[in-house]
Amino acid sequence: MFLTTDNKMKWRLLVAATVVATVVVLGGIFWFDAPVLLFMRGFDCNFWGLLSTVFDDKVWAVVFAAAVLGFYINKSLKSKPKFRNDKNRFSLRVFLGDFWQKTKHSNVFLIFCSIMAAGVMVQVLKVVIGRTRPILFEALEFTGFYPPSFDWVFNSMPSGHTAISFAALVMIGMLAPRVKPLTWTLAVLIGVARVCVGAHWPSDVIFGAFIGMVTADLVKWYLMRVK
Repeated sequence: MFLTTDNKMKWRLLVAATVVATVVVLGGIFWFDAPVLLFMRGFDCNFWGLLSTVFDDKVWAVVFAAAVLGFYINKSLKSKPKFRNDKNRFSLRVFLGDFWQKTKHSNVFLIFCSIMAAGVMVQVLKVVIGRTRPILFEALEFTGFYPPSFDWVFNSMPSGHTAISFAALVMIGMLAPRVKPLTWTLAVLIGVARVCVGAHWPSDVIFGAFIGMVTADLVKWYLMRVK
């Protein structure tokens, strides 16, 4: 979205989009979150729950961690892996260097890094922002921000499912442009699911989606510049 095909970042567009996203998120917090949530909750069904379960953030991380490991093993079978230093002893530094050289520009590593970067950012923001989950609003009409908090019920913003799914699927779309309409559609559906099942406010999802998109662009921009 903010990255050209020749791997140049559109910084001005990114700044403008950040301003727009901030305004929309604030609009959700002060205006449309509650009515949109209540409306979308009326469409809750097993499909949305299944979508949330299948594309859980932990599932994304495990699947692509395994994919990166498989890629490295395959590359190592073709060119011997390096585990030992000059003294012929096992060296973690040498191993990690070999792993980095063999995987840094691979598609699976780009996707994995997007997932991990978005995941770390989201977890930090959840604690710092401390927003209450919609479940408290639906049960007690209780809302607000109570930072810092490590409690799940006060970790609503931003949506981790949405951020990580957007990070992964936007990256996949950049690496395989032919499937971009499909990946973007799936990412949006995952975000919708998080509101329909009552796990997040609409603005949580919008914020998470923006984080995921930006993370994917920045990860690809940076790693493809590394030699």
